[in-house]
Amino acid sequence: MCASQNHNPGHRQAVLLINCYTSCLTHHFNFDMPRLFLLIIIVSTLIQPGFAQSPQADPQRLEHRIQTLSQFGANAEGGVDRVAYSQADLDGREYIIGLMRDAGLTVRIDAGGNIIGQRHGTDADAKPIMFGSHTDSVPGGGNYDGPVGVVTALEVIELLNDAAHTTRHPLQVIDFSNEEGGLVGSLALTGKLRASALDVVSHSGLTIYDGTKAIGGNLDNRNDDQIAPGDIEAFIELHIEQGAILDNSNTDIGVVQGIVGIGWWDVTLTGVANHAGTTPMNLRDDAMLAAAELTLAVNQAATSRPGGQVATVGRIQAFPGAPNVIPGRVEISLEIRDLEQAVIDAVYADIEQRAIEISELSGVAIEFAPIDVASHPAPIDPRMRDIIANAADQLGLSYQRMPSGAGHDAQDMVSIAPTGMIFVPSRGGLSHTPQEFTSTRDMANGANVLLHTILAIDQGALDQ
Repeated sequence: MCASQNHNPGHRQAVLLINCYTSCLTHHFNFDMPRLFLLIIIVSTLIQPGFAQSPQADPQRLEHRIQTLSQFGANAEGGVDRVAYSQADLDGREYIIGLMRDAGLTVRIDAGGNIIGQRHGTDADAKPIMFGSHTDSVPGGGNYDGPVGVVTALEVIELLNDAAHTTRHPLQVIDFSNEEGGLVGSLALTGKLRASALDVVSHSGLTIYDGTKAIGGNLDNRNDDQIAPGDIEAFIELHIEQGAILDNSNTDIGVVQGIVGIGWWDVTLTGVANHAGTTPMNLRDDAMLAAAELTLAVNQAATSRPGGQVATVGRIQAFPGAPNVIPGRVEISLEIRDLEQAVIDAVYADIEQRAIEISELSGVAIEFAPIDVASHPAPIDPRMRDIIANAADQLGLSYQRMPSGAGHDAQDMVSIAPTGMIFVPSRGGLSHTPQEFTSTRDMANGANVLLHTILAIDQGALDQ
């Protein structure tokens, strides 16, 4: 230990803490060495220059930036209509670019329209650590879905600047383009954006191709500007949960285990349309009755096995749709979500078997047509989960390992880099609504976990 470190109280306390944990956890509790190493990595951030006292995120700065961003596309209900490629989106992006530049980042817009701000590291050969989310919204959306991940990423940069600390790895803050319209920015970045998607018309009225040009990108060059596997050290996305699990359990942090895959089917049930008054009940081939039984079977298939899988019938339409006509045809939707494709397949198999039984008993034909939604399960790197969990531990925050039931840019990033995802609570589980809310305390907690996660990765936690 050098003399300058001897006079650093924060350093002495951290070293004592490391020594104590090493002795107690290995000799008395058989604490596994990989987890111990992560613990030491995170605690050791306290003894670096500028980190004698662990920096803490500024809740007021976070809230001010959320509220300022919410002015772009503000609607009368208190939420935002900042759909991708709209003027509100352009204005919000300019605000984010300004914050990046004010923080000393070198800013560029890539071919997919993603805004990327880079902070240089001490090792020119080290791969960048990327983190961020998105700032576009759904129509009639809230102020926190996406923006919390971007402003907390910028908060990490502010804290490092305040501490005059330079990481070994370069750091890249990213604001993905058009997340709400189909993960366009992350698909382009990872080389998975299909040519057929370019002509899809967005909520702004522009096609994805034209909209990306309007925000400074150029999808003609997307193949030249994509990130290949191994090009970046890691990716981390912080996001509001968009559910009520953390809020209901009063838990500070969600450590995301993976992003669920989605299976979608259109289901057509064909019976015989007939007069509702003159056809006895026992002589009916009622497609609606069969659809009702199948809906119950969908619920049973999902709830009869252990696990967090979900299955939903969210749309139903009867034909011809008259009060005095027995439905001759009914069309319903079927959606199944889980972290494992095998579970999705098994739940579907159960539903399909019940459909065969219902068809035989009712005389109603049932056909399933799969819909390609290109959403496969995206498991989060186990090392990243542990790094995030240990960061929360060191900060004295409660956490819960959990799946993400919604889609995120992180699900595309898992194919090119070790990916982690941090959830912060959504009050009441509300999202995609003006009533969406995450407290300043929860945002600050998330920013602190993000900071310590990045510092651990920067010190080699992924190599253990």
